[in-house]
Amino acid sequence: MADHKHGEMDITDQTAMYNAFIKFCTWSCVVIFGILLFLAVFAS
Repeated sequence: MADHKHGEMDITDQTAMYNAFIKFCTWSCVVIFGILLFLAVFAS
C-alpha cells in the first residue's frame, strides 16, 4: 500500500466543481428572490 503524503493530490477538478456549485447556489437564490419579489408586487 502506498504511503500517503499530505498536499500532493491534484485538486483542480474538485476546486472547479466547488466554484461551479457556489455559483449555481448564488444564482438560484437570486432567481428565487426575484420570483418572490414579483409575486409580492403583482399577485393580488
